[in-house]
Amino acid sequence: MRISSERTWPRAVFAILAAAITLIAAPSAAQTQTAGLTPRQEFLKKLVAAAEERTHHTVRYDPAYVRIPYPDGDVPEDTGVCTDEVIRSYRAVGIDLQKEVHEDMEKNFSAYPRQRRWLASPPDTNIDHRRVPNLMVFFSRKGESLAVTENPADYLPGDIVTWDLGGNVPHIGIVVDAKSAQGGRHLIVHNIGQGPRREDVLFAWKITGHYRYYRPAL
Repeated sequence: MRISSERTWPRAVFAILAAAITLIAAPSAAQTQTAGLTPRQEFLKKLVAAAEERTHHTVRYDPAYVRIPYPDGDVPEDTGVCTDEVIRSYRAVGIDLQKEVHEDMEKNFSAYPRQRRWLASPPDTNIDHRRVPNLMVFFSRKGESLAVTENPADYLPGDIVTWDLGGNVPHIGIVVDAKSAQGGRHLIVHNIGQGPRREDVLFAWKITGHYRYYRPAL
């Protein structure tokens, strides 16, 4: 029996050491994977997570004009439109689009659309950032304006997409990681009337814009 125990003991020690090495290596591998991301990739990853988190909120679609604080102002959290989901997702990762859009509009107001129905003169911190056409101009000026194609592979997680729903009615959403069961298209987090949802709507309407916007310092 003593001989058997002596032969078994080294095997037990080896098994314990192997388990300890595995436990140590696992966090190291995860850290290496995270460290391998560029600051922009890490930012988009967080933005996508913030957009996904928005799908857990109940929001009543309400396009009413509301006076809000500045900066970092927001309409009541249980109300909003498509732009508010983009605004809230960016706010969750430290970017106040209300402030960023307003500051750019003050300096470059002529670059932004001034539709008669808005009576948009001068810039208005309550509503400017909540209008899709203004966000389209801002993202193209301060971010990356990407190609509009019919290839789903061109639309990556963290990208911003705008559409014309018909009759010149604009819409906006965020591309996320999850893909459709059929077609392999990345899904979109958006609010088209039923609150923030993740849906397969990338090519549901005419795409009018495709953007990628990071924090100003990246």
